[in-house]
Amino acid sequence: MIELTKENFDAEVKVDGVVLVDFWSENCGRCIELMPEVMELAEKYGNEIKFCKLNIQGNRRLAMAQKVMGLPSFVFYKNGEKVEHLSGEELEMEDVASTVESFIAETA
Repeated sequence: MIELTKENFDAEVKVDGVVLVDFWSENCGRCIELMPEVMELAEKYGNEIKFCKLNIQGNRRLAMAQKVMGLPSFVFYKNGEKVEHLSGEELEMEDVASTVESFIAETA
């Protein structure tokens, strides 16, 4: 997974194809809980979708600019445009995985 900052966000996210950005924080217990499963998804589908993560600590303005108001948040970009936003404490990894799989099916 690519670690994003305000310096490389546009270069990594505003690209052709699908990019998943995991907005997280070390203060977010649910984010930490989901991280190993997100890494597994990245290993499984990394050839088809670009996986990135952004620690909102030190990047709050960037998160707010992307309308990320709660954690955990998974934002999907397609060809540089925000197309899907999954968020909330109740968010299950199955929801994220099925969204990833639907984007892959779209491009197949």
